[in-house]
Amino acid sequence: MNHASLKALGVALVAALPLVASAQLSGNLSLTTNYKFRGQDQDASQSKAVKPAVQGGFDYAFGESGWYVGNWNSSVDWLSGNSIEMDLYGGYKFKGAGLDWDLGALTYVYPGNSTGNTTELYAAATWGPVTAKYSHTVSDDYFGFAGAKSGSGRKGRNTGYLALGFAQEVFLKTTLKASLGFTRFAGDIKDTGVPNYTDYSLGGAYDFGGGLSLGAAVVAASKKAYFGHVNKSRLIVTLTKTL
Repeated sequence: MNHASLKALGVALVAALPLVASAQLSGNLSLTTNYKFRGQDQDASQSKAVKPAVQGGFDYAFGESGWYVGNWNSSVDWLSGNSIEMDLYGGYKFKGAGLDWDLGALTYVYPGNSTGNTTELYAAATWGPVTAKYSHTVSDDYFGFAGAKSGSGRKGRNTGYLALGFAQEVFLKTTLKASLGFTRFAGDIKDTGVPNYTDYSLGGAYDFGGGLSLGAAVVAASKKAYFGHVNKSRLIVTLTKTL
């Protein structure tokens, strides 16, 4: 991991939080023992369980219209020449048929190595403590597995990810959280032998008040034989401050 880049990201996020508050935006800053995305470690340079990452972002809601935009960032180490993931997204939230809906688009940007850049459309529906979300890749590029930038000639378009999540307060200030996800790769990727796989997370979070919370979860994914140590089960602890 590039510790200089991690420190710079952390300093920038801390410095920006007061600006978020003054602009009446929502913001968040986290320190986690490991960043997993869809069950896979985002620091692939080490096989150990603890690989600290600094994370944070901002969201802006356009009044009561339901429209929103946002940005989220994390230190990573799985692409040569790159140490930061920057997510840019926007969407529309509304209520219908007794459900809370969320429709939007998200682009994952890796400034130091654009072969990882990926764009998805997503749709989510929430009923009580349960959320179902589907993300569909619309870019040919897909996290370095495929696309013009990877030079592979393959296309990642139509890769899909379906996730089911559960979040429910079970004790005072304590929330139980669980999720199950399934990644289905596009044919161009799957034809190379990359298998579809599932991932899961089970844990909880405690709210200290004042926007400070501490979460812990066991996170892992299947197909360890293909993806190696990055899919191993990890106990991940995350401290988060929100405004």
